[in-house]
Amino acid sequence: MRKIYLDYAATTPTDPEAVRAMLPYFSETFGNPSSAHEFGRDARAAVEAARENVAGLLGAKAAEIVFTSGGTESNNFAIKGVAYANRNKGNHIITSSIEHHAVTEPCHFLAKQGFEVTVLPVDRYGMVDPDTVGKAITDRTVLISIMHANNEIGTIQPIAEIGKLAREKGIYFHTDAVQTFAHIPFTVESLNVDLLSLSAHKLYGPKGVGAIYIRKGTRITSFMHGGEQEGRRRASTHNVPGIVGLSSAVEIAKEKLQEEMATQTRLRDRLIRGILERIDHSRLNGHPTQRLPNNVNVSIEFVEGESMLLSLDMEGIACSTGSACSSGSLDPSHVILAIGLSHEMAHGSLRFSLGRFTEEGDIDRVLEALAPIVEKLRRMSPLYRAQAGRS
Repeated sequence: MRKIYLDYAATTPTDPEAVRAMLPYFSETFGNPSSAHEFGRDARAAVEAARENVAGLLGAKAAEIVFTSGGTESNNFAIKGVAYANRNKGNHIITSSIEHHAVTEPCHFLAKQGFEVTVLPVDRYGMVDPDTVGKAITDRTVLISIMHANNEIGTIQPIAEIGKLAREKGIYFHTDAVQTFAHIPFTVESLNVDLLSLSAHKLYGPKGVGAIYIRKGTRITSFMHGGEQEGRRRASTHNVPGIVGLSSAVEIAKEKLQEEMATQTRLRDRLIRGILERIDHSRLNGHPTQRLPNNVNVSIEFVEGESMLLSLDMEGIACSTGSACSSGSLDPSHVILAIGLSHEMAHGSLRFSLGRFTEEGDIDRVLEALAPIVEKLRRMSPLYRAQAGRS
């Protein structure tokens, strides 16, 4: 039985081409990029070529790219770095109620340090209203951080509008683009951002490496201290194989972007239609059209997401009930609650995220398996029996 992986939003398999590109940098071209000898120069050349490559897809300058250990570090660097560097100007940060924990937790940390954090609501689709952002701005606001697309429900935010507003007000604007970089087309100029976070393992690169775009002239304090790597912005010996893997993954994404968007959108819409048609008391979470090409998030009443997930896993189908970073928590998704659903509906949510290796038959298998699973679980649910009795 073919195992079906539909949790690409949590992580992606490293593309075989990226793996091949990385291999020489483990044992042949293994030098430290900070070393002056030939081994170091060769490694440094690979790092700088990767920097150019990542910058090219973003429409940025190479000097504006700083390599990190991943999206979490990039988000922490952006938020804490800008907050501390601009504390003399103000102590107010604006973010949204559906951000990834890699944004919400740094904001909570700064709140304990005396910063004021405004958390904006979203509508029933998980969309941030730019007008709400404008009304939240004060003369003490130094940073706005709104994610490009939500990792759980897939809603794509009006980042360009918010960025334009931030720029008019002279406020730094950061976006977590971990779910969108190399998945949908954009540039840092089209988004009007000053800082942007990305992660390799979300785009078929290796885990443990990412990057942050920092617009030239942005006042930011270093997050890591030690050596003078990354133009004194991020100390630590470079993860050369990882950086090369990220660069290779970017190259592959450039070639496949349009084709993968079209294929995943078609399969996504087929999966959404199939679930909503076959399973009563189900609903789509997130915006119906302004959403990631690969994201399907549904809430199914009278059953728990965890039970559905485990039942699907027994059928060889992998999905999730929300963000992988909080999968160990029994609390309902803060994202699902933020769009107005009840705790019961939040507990009954499933996320299917498609990817490069998803096939048409995988969608068929999910649709064939999910409805009987839901029916079986509902037979054990007193709430569903009561609902059926009223029907």
